[in-house]
Amino acid sequence: MAQEIADLERKLRDGIAANEPTEVSRLLAESSIRDVIRIVERTSAFEAAVIFRLLPKDRALTVFDALDARHQADLIGALQADEFVAFFDDLDPDDRVSLLDELPAEVADALLKSLEPDEQRITGIILGYPRGSVGRAMSPEIAIIYDDMTVGDALAILKRQANDVETIYTLPIVNRNRKLVGICSMRDLFTADPHLKLSEIMGEAVFANAHDDEEETARWLQTLDHLAMPVVDEDKRLVGILTYDDAHDIIEEADNEDAARGGGHEPLHQPYLSTPLMKVVKSRIVWLLVLALSAILTVQVLDGFEDTLAKAVVLALFIPLLTGTGGNT
Repeated sequence: MAQEIADLERKLRDGIAANEPTEVSRLLAESSIRDVIRIVERTSAFEAAVIFRLLPKDRALTVFDALDARHQADLIGALQADEFVAFFDDLDPDDRVSLLDELPAEVADALLKSLEPDEQRITGIILGYPRGSVGRAMSPEIAIIYDDMTVGDALAILKRQANDVETIYTLPIVNRNRKLVGICSMRDLFTADPHLKLSEIMGEAVFANAHDDEEETARWLQTLDHLAMPVVDEDKRLVGILTYDDAHDIIEEADNEDAARGGGHEPLHQPYLSTPLMKVVKSRIVWLLVLALSAILTVQVLDGFEDTLAKAVVLALFIPLLTGTGGNT
């Protein structure tokens, strides 16, 4: 599999270098979407932009949505702004915000203004919360289901709105003041009498506040093994929902940051092979300087104990052991 992807990548690079869009399009059409995503992750922004232009719109959107926000921003930088407007409108609101955070202010402003008024309002809700909060990661696209509705009424609403909301499998229930009062699942609705009130079948809701820390909440959601968690404001009014897949992305990014810093560099937030050289250098330079300074201090300490080491040379054998125990950082 790895060799096949490497061969496909080489052929695509050759086609792009030789300016043969027909051949590149043929190769892309014959490749699975999974392979295309892997190749785009490994290529430069320029080559990714060429591939992106040659993909049909639906495949291009799937590829773009699979990329990290930093990689998406690099791709937009290689594309013309008007080429991307149609794709930006099709992104989920939380994905839009993650991308806007990585773009220059003037580009972000232009893309935001290109949205329809309703999409601008929804995206603006998320942008109003601080970075690192649950509100910044939630989706405000939720079905409003009231506790005094019948099961049949709720099913009818969900049928109409199924394509416009984030999820229909976990359903927050609110009162007429939009305060969260309970929760039920799609299974609960399907198996209940259509004439029953939702207040009779709903369970107690486990929820998060929009200003809670996103990583802590994501890890909590994962331990609960729920598909989604309602998000409320200070007055317990429903403002959005955090899904399991969004929580997984938050945890994965946090773990990658911890692993990167443990290895002595800042997180890149995008695949290594597609990261510009200067960005890799910047991610390492601070830690390399720290290590160089630590080495100088180590030499100074050893100089201070030179007489002691001369009396018992065997002690020098333990220096590499102690250094290795300390690790790279």
